[in-house]
Amino acid sequence: MKLKRDFYLQDCVKVARDLLGKVFVHETKEGIAKGIIVETEAYNGAIDKASHSYKYKRTKRTEIQFGLGGYAYVYFIYGMHFNINIVTGIEGEPQGVLIRGIQPTYGIDLMKERRKTDNLINLTNGPAKLCQAMGITKEQYGMDLCNSNLYIEEGISIEDKDVDITKRINIDYAAEDKDRLWRFSIKDNPFVSIKVKS
Repeated sequence: MKLKRDFYLQDCVKVARDLLGKVFVHETKEGIAKGIIVETEAYNGAIDKASHSYKYKRTKRTEIQFGLGGYAYVYFIYGMHFNINIVTGIEGEPQGVLIRGIQPTYGIDLMKERRKTDNLINLTNGPAKLCQAMGITKEQYGMDLCNSNLYIEEGISIEDKDVDITKRINIDYAAEDKDRLWRFSIKDNPFVSIKVKS
């Protein structure tokens, strides 16, 4: 069952935790690709120096973050890769959750073709890799996850004892906010991008 709007209207940290075990889906003309979400990071624009919308910074790129939760915030990084965040929270409060890793469950041959690799573990263990494997580009910016061919389904329940809570990755520029424990991953899952100590 596709997640409803109410799920996304919650605080980004709660959504980041609760997305673990859910199934990320993209239906395209090439086929359907699915994967279990195994790694996420929360970003809160109001207070978080690591967020693109820190202190409510509103730009053409971040505009979607200021709407209701449940929309796709896709952006280009390092001049070569796409990343996808799920907008969370209420209108006017820019928050989001970066999808960092998924475990492929359906459309694996299509994912391999898109990534040009047969290495299953290397297919989706990172935010740029999973975007490429799932066929996510700037065209998906602003898509409604409650009413489009890009969405998240109910999946498996992940108990707290099976969740690693650690610092986020590659945000050393964020001063004290780099130490926030806002990264969530499923313990010992091989599709988690990087093992980081809390």
